[in-house]
Amino acid sequence: MSGLKAILTTIGKDQVGIIAGVSQFLAAKSINILDVSQTIMDGYFTMMMMVEIKDKDFDFSVLTAGLNDLGQKLGVEIKIRRAEIYQAMHQL
Repeated sequence: MSGLKAILTTIGKDQVGIIAGVSQFLAAKSINILDVSQTIMDGYFTMMMMVEIKDKDFDFSVLTAGLNDLGQKLGVEIKIRRAEIYQAMHQL
């Protein structure tokens, strides 16, 4: 059984610990990272992850709030959106 797929983006001034912080947060919530792409652009860290949430009763709004809090601690902006939103956009 596959779970809910989502796209997580992280953007901010490059510094030590961003990947570790995001990855540890996701692992603590049993969220699997399916794919990741990251780069530094003119001193700014950018990362995009495809993640999978297996828990069908997972509260997406609680996850979003937790990621917002984490982003403030890490000094970055973290956004997560359901992958189905992107799929719907490409079907138009």
